[in-house]
Amino acid sequence: MKDDPQRMSREVERKAARRLQSRRAGERDLWFWLGMFGMVGWSVAIPTLAGIAIGLWADRHWPGGPSWSLTGLTLGILLGCLNAWYWVRREGRHEQ
Repeated sequence: MKDDPQRMSREVERKAARRLQSRRAGERDLWFWLGMFGMVGWSVAIPTLAGIAIGLWADRHWPGGPSWSLTGLTLGILLGCLNAWYWVRREGRHEQ
């Protein structure tokens, strides 16, 4: 079975456009990577702090039993890591 010439042409055009875009963008500078580092850091820190705050509030209102602070911390870190993974993955797609 032969490949469709139009499909091959579209694929070549798509790859050429991606290569041109990459050349125009050039290498990422230090400020880009510092910004990315900061974005990933805040995307983990904010949910973690929010989880702790909610956990402390829950500990005051429902004392005893499980530690809601630790539960909030764990859930906040998990949510923050998922959020950071999303942003890094999204940026990785733009580089391809």
